[in-house]
Amino acid sequence: MISDQPEPSSTRTPRAAEPSYHVGMNLGTRADALTGTVTGTVTGTGPLIRPRPSRQSQLLRWGLSALLLGVALVVVFGDVLSTGGGRLLLWQRVQTFVTIFLGIFIEAVPFLVAGSMVSGFIAVFVDQTTIERFIPRRALPASIAGALLGIVFPVCECGVVPVTRRLYEKGLPMSVGISFLLAAPVINIIVFASTQAAFGFGVIFWGRIIITFVVAALVGLVFHLAKPHQILLPKISAAHAAACDHTLPRPSPTGPQPTTGQRSRRALTTAGDDFIDMVRYLILGCLLAAGMQTLVSQSALLTIGQGPIISVVALQLLAFVLSVCSTVDAFLALAFSATFTTGSLLAFLTFGPMVDIKSALMFLSVLQRRVVFYLILLPFTMIMLIGIVWNLYVGI
Repeated sequence: MISDQPEPSSTRTPRAAEPSYHVGMNLGTRADALTGTVTGTVTGTGPLIRPRPSRQSQLLRWGLSALLLGVALVVVFGDVLSTGGGRLLLWQRVQTFVTIFLGIFIEAVPFLVAGSMVSGFIAVFVDQTTIERFIPRRALPASIAGALLGIVFPVCECGVVPVTRRLYEKGLPMSVGISFLLAAPVINIIVFASTQAAFGFGVIFWGRIIITFVVAALVGLVFHLAKPHQILLPKISAAHAAACDHTLPRPSPTGPQPTTGQRSRRALTTAGDDFIDMVRYLILGCLLAAGMQTLVSQSALLTIGQGPIISVVALQLLAFVLSVCSTVDAFLALAFSATFTTGSLLAFLTFGPMVDIKSALMFLSVLQRRVVFYLILLPFTMIMLIGIVWNLYVGI
């Protein structure tokens, strides 16, 4: 008789393949890993994505942040509470903090709006083939093109971040984006006009442009060989890889094409989304800059910054703390011209637009943290050396 029961198999059923911890960059599926959740397409190739931090690690991070905030508040307000008129002095310091915050924020918001508008129209009207047609791929030409791209997109240090992010999502080479991010706040028509109005066509005007161009191109050249997943945040890196692989969705040529009005409305909607996404970093940066200015007075930095060497460092730190928009910082530097050396003024006018407190935090919406650290350290060091050499050997 033939039994109705299935015969036992001599071999075991093969186990399903365990997911790889390497994540591709083209699609948005999810795979559960043994140590956490990994986002992306499991392909066995691509960058290694770290597992999601545990709840204990997140609580520890928030606890340390709260402790640092408490220490900062004690440092800022402790001295006023220990005096007889503590409440009055505390209220005055709070008013100073609010005034500085509103001044920086109100000055920066219009330029962030302008940058978000440019970003929205790039998202809708520019595709990766346009980037490939006009942007060089070789190292040196790419870095030079990025340093000059601000002439096409005249944005300040606030508006350049959403524009750079959108261009990266369209497949912009790494070195071009880094050079553009650093140079555009100075290499644009608006800043040319404001610097000329303050200093004329003299040493400060040409020195600011040349130093910014050279430093931005060199820093961009440093990042030329880096991979996108080593520089960009995962989401932006995925869009960049898709653009370079020509896997981004494109409108069908046979279907109904959207009108210019429809595309413009979609661009404005995208611009609004970009603004909402970026403004939180701007607010946090303005709060931090206002706190630093409340804690460290300008007079303290100006007092120690009189020598040919220390003056350069002092004005670089002042530019980082003040976070003044590059379109108006030339008039602030003009007030220092009777006291400080030319090298220190050039350091103020070049390093500040490249990196300040608010722009450094906005960089975190596009770039990884270690890259942001390098974008602070490299320009600071290079401009400091240029300013010191200028004071010691040029002296004009």
